[in-house]
Amino acid sequence: MKNALLFIAMVFMLLPFQIKAQGCSESGGEDGVKVIGYVQSEYQYQTLGDSVQVNAINGLDQPSSFYLRRARLGVTGEIPYDFSYYFIAEFSPSLGGPYILDAFVTYKRFAPYLMVSMGQFKSQFGLELTTACSGLYTIGRSRVVNELASPFRDVGVLLLGGTGDKKFLGLEHENIVTYRLAITNGQGMNKYDGNMDKDVTARVVLQPIEDIKIGGSFRWGKQKPIVSTEPDDLRRRWGFDLSIDKANFLFQAEYINGFDRGSSLVGGGCGSAPTIMKGDFHKDGFWTALMYKFDNGFAPIIKYQYFNLTSDVSPLQTQDEAIIGFNYYFNDWTRFQFNYVMTKDNLTGNTFTSPDNNFNKNYFVVQMQAKFN
Repeated sequence: MKNALLFIAMVFMLLPFQIKAQGCSESGGEDGVKVIGYVQSEYQYQTLGDSVQVNAINGLDQPSSFYLRRARLGVTGEIPYDFSYYFIAEFSPSLGGPYILDAFVTYKRFAPYLMVSMGQFKSQFGLELTTACSGLYTIGRSRVVNELASPFRDVGVLLLGGTGDKKFLGLEHENIVTYRLAITNGQGMNKYDGNMDKDVTARVVLQPIEDIKIGGSFRWGKQKPIVSTEPDDLRRRWGFDLSIDKANFLFQAEYINGFDRGSSLVGGGCGSAPTIMKGDFHKDGFWTALMYKFDNGFAPIIKYQYFNLTSDVSPLQTQDEAIIGFNYYFNDWTRFQFNYVMTKDNLTGNTFTSPDNNFNKNYFVVQMQAKFN
C-alpha cells in the first residue's frame, strides 16, 4: 500500500500543472492538474517541572526533539463540465504516513448555492477544525477541539453552499450565509461503518458584515457498543464560534459541548490517536485568541483555552492552557511560528492515569512551513 501511494504521487508530479498563489482547497482550472501540499518541520522542548509524569504533547513524548509534523502532497482539478476532484495524502512518519487523507469528487452545477461532495473529507464542525492545518494561527489545535471534534475526517456525502453574491436579509456582500450538511460513517478516515446508523454533521455561518462571522455547529451519531449486548453508543456535539477580522486585528473564540453515552474517544486529533473509554462522559470547553498582523509579516498572538471532563467513571478533570507566540510570514507560501505554552492540569483521582496527577507543564515549539500550490 505504501509503495502504491508513493508511485501515485510520483505520477501526479509528472503531469502538467500550473502553480498559483491560491488556497490549497481550491480546484485547479481547466488548464491542467494542480499539485497542492505543504511541509511542516518542528522543534519542541518540554519543561515538566517537578512532575515525574512525562505526557505526550502534540503526540510527542520526548522532552526535546526535531521532527516532521506534516508532509502532505496531493492534486486537485476540474472535470468537464460540472465536476472537480480533490486528493491529498499524508507522508509524514510522525503521523504514521503514508495514507490517504482526503479524496472526494464534487458536483458543482449549482455552485455557489449548492454543491455535493462524496468521498473522504474533513469534518465540517466548528471554526478551528474547519481551518486547514496550514492556516492555523497557533501550531496545535485546542484540546476541546481534539476531544470533541474527532474524528477529524470521515467518509460520506457532503452538501455545501452559500448565498453567493445574492442579497439576503437586506445585506449585499458575498456569502452572507454559508452552510454544510454531512452524512458520514462516523468511524473516522479510511474505515467502514460499524453499524447501520450514520453520523449527521451540520454547520451554518452567518456573516452580518464583512468583518464578522458567527458560526454554529451540531453533530449527532451512534456507534457500535464496546459490549455487544448493550445499546449503541451515542455521541452528541454542539458549538458556536465568532471570528472578527478588522484593521489588522483578528479575534476568534469558540465553545463546544459534548455528551457521550456508553463510551468516549479521549484525546486524539492531529498527531495522536484517541483512546476509547467505556462509560458516560460530558465534556465542554472553549478557546479564544487575539492576534495583530503588522504590515511587515510579523503577527504576535495570545490564546487561552479551557477544557473539562466529567463522567461516571472519573471525577471532574480540568485543564487551563495559555499560549504566547507569533507568526512571521516571509511570503504567501512560507511561514515561521513560535509558541510558548503554559498548561495546568487538574487530574486528581482520575482513572485514566495515576492518582494525584495535578501538575503544570510548560513547553515551547517552533514550526517552519512551506506550501506549494
